[in-house]
Formats: sequence, structure tokens, C-alpha cells
Amino acid sequence: MGLRALGILLTNCGTRDYTAHGYPVVRVLDADRKPLEVTVGNGSMPVSAPDSYDVHPVPVTLRPGDQATARVLWRNTVTDSAVPATEGRYLEVAPAAGHPAQLVEPRGGIDLGNTGRLAVNPWAVRS
Repeated sequence: MGLRALGILLTNCGTRDYTAHGYPVVRVLDADRKPLEVTVGNGSMPVSAPDSYDVHPVPVTLRPGDQATARVLWRNTVTDSAVPATEGRYLEVAPAAGHPAQLVEPRGGIDLGNTGRLAVNPWAVRS
């Protein structure tokens, strides 16, 4: 199986409303914080079967202090023992393209096997 999931949280720390729309922008970085060659797909499909997180992206307006969530998925899948596995240490996560990113260090790292695939679900308010 090897399925991994990481929830990410976007908090509006500002004094004005903020609207998140679409998918977080995610990059996988190695231990030296250099980007790794990884394909990031929108929706669970590149990594797993669709589920309740696979909704059509809609604008999510966050008042100061409000939060939205998204999910990052990957599998530790090895399809060819001759191809080295991809091991990320950090995720760089931005709410949207062109916005400032935060560095996240998931416990256990990002062990992508050798498929080099990661999936993200859209921002949403979930209870």
C-alpha cells in the first residue's frame, strides 16, 4: 500500500479577508533544501483513488483567524529496483502560485519511492 497523507492548514493571520482558490503549490525539497524532480498532480488520482477530498475547487474566503485545509498524498512505491528512490526532507507550500511559501518538515520525510509523484487536494473548509 504505502499511502501517506499529510494535512496542511492555511490560517489567515492578517487583518483583512483572504480568499484561497484552487490548489496549494507544493514542491519537494531534499535535505539541502534543493528542489527534487517530482510530479505534483491536482486531486488524488495521480497517487490514489478519488475520495471525499476530491472536490471541485471553489474560492474559500477566510476572515482573520479562519482556516482552510488541504491534503498532500504520496506513496512509497518502488516499481524498479534499479532506479533510486526519491527521498524528500521538506515541503515548500504556498497558498497559490506567486504567493510566499512556508517550509514544512514532515515527520519521517517524503519517501516517494521511485515513482516521483505527489498529489494535492484543493483548499476547503472542513469540519
